[in-house]
Amino acid sequence: MLFSYSWLSEYVKGTMLKPDKLADLLSLRSFEVEGVEKKGSDWILDIDVLPNRAHDALNHSGMAREIAAITQKEFIPFVQKKAKVEKGSLKPLKVTIQAKAQVPRYISYVIEGIKVEPSPKWMRDRLESVGINSINNIVDITNYVMLETGQPLHVFDYDTIRDQKMLVRLSKKGEKIEILDGKNYTLAPGLLVIEDKGRLIDLAGVMGGKLSAVSNTTKNIIFQAANFDPSTIYKARKELGIITEASTIYASGIDSNLGEAGLEAALSLLKKTGGGKVVQIIDIYPKKETSRKLNVSVSEVEEFLGVKISAAEIQRILTPLGFSVSKKGDSLSATVPSRRIDVSIVEDIMEEIGRMYGYEKIPAVFPSASLLPPEPNLDLFWQERVRNSLLEAGFTEVYSYSFIGEKDKELFQYSLKDAKTLVEVTNPTSQDFKYLRSTLIENMTKAVEKNQKNFSKIKIFEMGKVFSNKNTLKERTMVSGVLTAEEFYVLKGVVDFMLERLGISDAWYDEHKATPEQSRVSLWNSKRVAEIKVGQEEIGFLGEVSKGILSKLKITEKVVAFQIDMDKLATLASEESEWQPTSKYPAVIRDIALLVPQDVKVVDVLNAVNSAGAKLVRDVDLFDMYEGKEIEAGMKSMAFHVIYQSDEKTLTGKEVDAIHLKIIKSLNDNPSWEVRE
Repeated sequence: MLFSYSWLSEYVKGTMLKPDKLADLLSLRSFEVEGVEKKGSDWILDIDVLPNRAHDALNHSGMAREIAAITQKEFIPFVQKKAKVEKGSLKPLKVTIQAKAQVPRYISYVIEGIKVEPSPKWMRDRLESVGINSINNIVDITNYVMLETGQPLHVFDYDTIRDQKMLVRLSKKGEKIEILDGKNYTLAPGLLVIEDKGRLIDLAGVMGGKLSAVSNTTKNIIFQAANFDPSTIYKARKELGIITEASTIYASGIDSNLGEAGLEAALSLLKKTGGGKVVQIIDIYPKKETSRKLNVSVSEVEEFLGVKISAAEIQRILTPLGFSVSKKGDSLSATVPSRRIDVSIVEDIMEEIGRMYGYEKIPAVFPSASLLPPEPNLDLFWQERVRNSLLEAGFTEVYSYSFIGEKDKELFQYSLKDAKTLVEVTNPTSQDFKYLRSTLIENMTKAVEKNQKNFSKIKIFEMGKVFSNKNTLKERTMVSGVLTAEEFYVLKGVVDFMLERLGISDAWYDEHKATPEQSRVSLWNSKRVAEIKVGQEEIGFLGEVSKGILSKLKITEKVVAFQIDMDKLATLASEESEWQPTSKYPAVIRDIALLVPQDVKVVDVLNAVNSAGAKLVRDVDLFDMYEGKEIEAGMKSMAFHVIYQSDEKTLTGKEVDAIHLKIIKSLNDNPSWEVRE
C-alpha cells in the first residue's frame, strides 16, 4: 500500500526520521518497504503490509502508531467529532440484519442537508498522492477515512432507498446487481448484499450498487461503517474478481469497535467540506467484543527469545503499541487492544516484544541440545532398495493417478463382485476419478498405450498406495513393473533379481488362485500368470496382461507385469547376506528341450532338473516355450539352459555328459514327459 510521508507525520509528535531512514527501520522492525519515491513536496512509501496486520496497519493512523512506537515518539490520534443527533425532517431509516452471523456490527449515520461539491484541494492532493482519484467531497470522505483509520465506509443516497428500508442478507443463486463500475454481475448464493424494496442496492464489503449511488443532486445521505465476516467478503471478491481496497481490508478482518471511530472521523471532515446534520444513528451490535488479557512472565520471555529483558522494558515496549500493561512481580498482564486481532496467544505478545526490542540485538548462540539420529524408517529403507534394484534393471519410475473412472471398470473387465471392492470417492472431481485404484497395473497399462508410439520397448515401474473395500477398508503400498515386447520369463528374472537384492532367496512361483482383494482373474492371461511366494507367504503376482484388455487399449505388443506387496517385502527382507566366493572354475552350458502336457508348470521341471543334477547344477533358465500346430494337441514345448559348475575343479566333458544324461533319464521317467533331442 502507498503511504504519504507528510500524512503519516501528522500523527507523530516531533520530527520523524527522514524517509529513507524510516524505510530501513520499518523493514527491520515491522514491514518491508518496497520503495520510496518523491512526489512533489511529499514522499510516498510503498509498504508491504502482510495480511495478518491489514486490520490495524493498512491505514495511515495505524502505520503512524507503529512508527511512533519504533522511534519512541508520542502518537497523535486522528480527529473525531462526537455525533449528536439533531431534529430533522427525514423519515427514520429501518435496517434489518438477516445475515446475523456475517454482520457482527452495523453502524450508520443518516445525515440531512449535505452539499455535494468538489473536495478541497488539500484532500484531493492527499488522495491522489496515494493513487485514489477524487470524485466529490462526499465520496472522497469515505476513501479518506478508510486510508486514515482503516475503517471502510460506504455512502448511500438516502432518497434513493425505497420506503427507507434496508435488509442485509445473503444472496440467492442467479440474482443480479449493477455496481458502481457500471458492470452487471450475476451472483452465486452466499454473498452479502443489501436490498431495499425488491432491489439489490449494495454488494456489501466489496462495492456499492449504482441504484443508491451519490450524485450531484444528492441532499441526504447514509454513512455506513459495518463489520462484515472476512471469509464471506473473501469469497465474494474471489468469485466475482472484484478487488477493492475496502474488500482487501474486510477480507483480513477488522475491529468491531472501529466503525464508530470511523464515522466520527467522517463527520469531522463533513463539517469542513459538505455540511449537514446527523438526524439518526443506527448501531446494531448484538454481541459486544471483550478485551483479551494475556499473562506473560519475564522468565518466559527470556526462554522464548534467548535474551533477558526486564519487566520495565517489556512494559515500555508494549504500551506505545496500545497494550495496557500491569505488573506484579515477575509477571505482566497485557490487555490487547481490540484492533490487534492478530494477537491471541502469549507467543504473539512475545513476538511483539522481540521485534520491537530488535532481533539484531539477540545474540546468535549455537544450540546446546544433543542431536540424536532419527529412528530408521524401515519401510522407506526397503522401498528405496527396491527402487534402486529396478532402476539398475533398466526400468523407469513413473507416477500415475490414484484414481480410476467409471469407464475403467468396463475397460479392465471388472465383474460385479470385483466392482464392489472398489473404494468410491465421495466428491470426485469428475467421472474419471470416481474410485480409488485397487491396483497399480491398470493406470500403468494406460501409460503403455499412450507411449507405445514413441518407444519400441517400455520398461516402467511405480510404487504407491492401492485401496480395497472387501468387508473392511484396506490401504497397502505396492510396487509394480510393466514390460512390453518380452516374455513372461524375462520379467520373472527381473523379479528374482529384485528379491535377491533384498536378501530373499527362497522365492518361488505357484499356480494363480487370485481373490478379488488381491488380484482379479480378468486382469491376466490365465495361461501366463503365477503367484509369487516366499515360503508359504504369497507376496504378489506376475503374468501377462489379458489380451482382451490390450485389444481395447489398442496395444499391439505383449505386456507382462508384476505387482508385489511392499509391506510384506519389508517384513521378509533382510540386510544380512552370506558372502560366497565366485567359483574359479569355468561353467558349462547344455540345453534340454522337453515336451510336456499343457498343465505342467515350469517350477515342476526346474525342481526335477535340480534334484537330478544335485550340487553341480548351478542354475536352470527357461529360454523358450512353444504351443502351436507342430506340437501335439494338449502339449507344449519348453527349452532350458542348464548351467553346470563345480567349486572344486574343472568339469570334464565326460562328467558333464554323465550328469546331463542322468537329468534326461530322470525327466523321461515321467511317462507324460518327453525329452526331445
